[in-house]
Amino acid sequence: MATEEAPEETTVSDRGMVTIPAELRRRLDIEPGDKLRWTTDDEGNLSVEVVKQRYGAFDDFEPVSMGGGGSETHDLAGHEDDPTFSESN
Repeated sequence: MATEEAPEETTVSDRGMVTIPAELRRRLDIEPGDKLRWTTDDEGNLSVEVVKQRYGAFDDFEPVSMGGGGSETHDLAGHEDDPTFSESN
């Protein structure tokens, strides 16, 4: 996205962290929880893509049927024959 505005500058901290200037955050609608995807090309040019993550990692998740009616249970403790753990109680 090319603009006619002056480029923004930030300083890399000793821990490798940078701050995104407020004007860029507003213009690009970057909010807490969003991620930035960093890529470089063969000439060493850096590109950053905003990946919206603020609504949760599984918002586009579509459940997939694993078969059965969904009411099956499995006794992983090995108490299949113990009446205390029976579903008919």
